Amino acid sequence: MTDSEKEAIIEQPGKKGPEWMPKPEVPGCPPGLEYLTQIDQIIVNQKVELLEAFTDFDCKNKYVLKNALGQQVYYAYEGSSNYPESGFCMRLCCSQYRSFVMHIVDNTGQEVIRVHRPFQCWAGCCWCIKGDNCCAYRITVESPPGTPVGYFHQDFSWWKPRYILQDEDRTNILQTEGPCCPCQCCCGCTGDLNFRFSTMNGQDAGNISKQWAGVVKEIFTKADNFNVSFPMDMNVKQKATMIGALFLIDFMYFEEEDNS
Repeated sequence: MTDSEKEAIIEQPGKKGPEWMPKPEVPGCPPGLEYLTQIDQIIVNQKVELLEAFTDFDCKNKYVLKNALGQQVYYAYEGSSNYPESGFCMRLCCSQYRSFVMHIVDNTGQEVIRVHRPFQCWAGCCWCIKGDNCCAYRITVESPPGTPVGYFHQDFSWWKPRYILQDEDRTNILQTEGPCCPCQCCCGCTGDLNFRFSTMNGQDAGNISKQWAGVVKEIFTKADNFNVSFPMDMNVKQKATMIGALFLIDFMYFEEEDNS
């Protein structure tokens, strides 16, 4: 049994496990992305880690991805071996700025999407960014693993977070701006936080929303709830890249010190 299969099985809650979305048959679709042809939103729940809640040590992140009916579509987990995955020392010393490889598997344990973020100790200065240069935080999305289907990187901005989503040929496809204050609870903000996506000519193209999870969960854990929405007819590779973009946004804005 592979590591992916072990992770997928171990993390299934309850004796009977979750209800999984039936896999549709879509000729010509990249393996594992067939589910995305049938949905226009993904609900993402990050799993609570007790060690992280009590010690503030960054554990490997794990997420359950469901459709609007509550059926599980994917399971995502952060790898924990040596670089480029986030090993113990990387998580201890670099926290949310660490490199990571996010493995996204289906109900058989087969890895269908891989999201890779490199470690960049010099990145993050938003006014130094020009295109996809060394100052820009970024991720690469692969499906199947080893085959890039999209990229997502930080872009120049003065005060609001701004990002560009590219296709496999590195053509700019979508852009997004986030809220100027990406926090909840500490300043009294309890509404959802939205990263609205648009095409390069300004047409609406989806949204990544960080949902308010309640005072206790927001203050004492780093486990967040998200909603990724996109047009039903969007290319499945772009949908997969938007899902990958969620993980970079989570690490950059919602993993730091319990939002406080």
